[in-house]
Amino acid sequence: MTATFETQRAALAEVVAIPVTPFAEDGTIDRDTHRALLRRLIDGGVRTLTPNGNTGEFYALTPEERRTITELTVEEAGDRAVVLVGVGHDLPTAVASARHARALGAPMVMVHQPVHPYVSEGGWVDYHRALAESVPELGVVPYIRNPLLAGSRLAELADACPNVIGVKYAVPDAARFASFARDAGLERFVWVAGLAEPYAPSYFSAGATGFTSGLVNVAPAVSLNMIEALRSGDYPAAMKVWERIRRFEELRAADASANNVTVVKEALSSLGLCRRDVRPPSRPLPASERSEVAAIAAGWSL
Repeated sequence: MTATFETQRAALAEVVAIPVTPFAEDGTIDRDTHRALLRRLIDGGVRTLTPNGNTGEFYALTPEERRTITELTVEEAGDRAVVLVGVGHDLPTAVASARHARALGAPMVMVHQPVHPYVSEGGWVDYHRALAESVPELGVVPYIRNPLLAGSRLAELADACPNVIGVKYAVPDAARFASFARDAGLERFVWVAGLAEPYAPSYFSAGATGFTSGLVNVAPAVSLNMIEALRSGDYPAAMKVWERIRRFEELRAADASANNVTVVKEALSSLGLCRRDVRPPSRPLPASERSEVAAIAAGWSL
């Protein structure tokens, strides 16, 4: 019997939260705070969680820490949320992470864009095919940031691996997304706007049905309000939300997104929810810039 992955597909057509990884004063993962932040998301109505995403500082975590984050998230999610585990790095590491997620009961993995100076389109397919074939029971979601990748390559991958069910598309070009999705097969995959709320309205108009979010860590209701508006086709209402979050997202996107995670953690710190600490090559905001982030967070209905 061929798996249909209906539950996984439905979970992608949501606000796909990318939780932060809170650190204790000694620099280790603050497990209790991490659990509390996950519960806050779930209690706030979030139904899809991506441990080991970029907002979780995936590339700054050790392999053991990534396993810990996955375990904590699966435990806290229980049957209240679907877990989409971020995996990546070299292929053996990515496969091991995917199998670890499977062993814990997570139903999906998100595959980070391969980090390599020489990425061929055929090699991209080979990398994802090897990983998808290693966990055929799991839904697999490529995270696409490469504007040169052709949609036909994704279709080629899915022909070989029917468990490739969705795409986190994070190329900042709505026209390119529309073309890519149609070349790959618009109805074949669940399309997730991978550049979060700022791009969600334009990507939804072109076929996306979910979006990722780091902002949701701070204000779950704000993100949920946007997806509800987009689902109903009420783009003016969605853009009202967009206007509310615009400055916060501009701060995150400044200097080639240097402060993407920093701003989210600063907002959480201002609310007393976790420390502001991030790991290099990120760094905390200077004191002179913290008040604006705190004012924005305080102004949202939390």
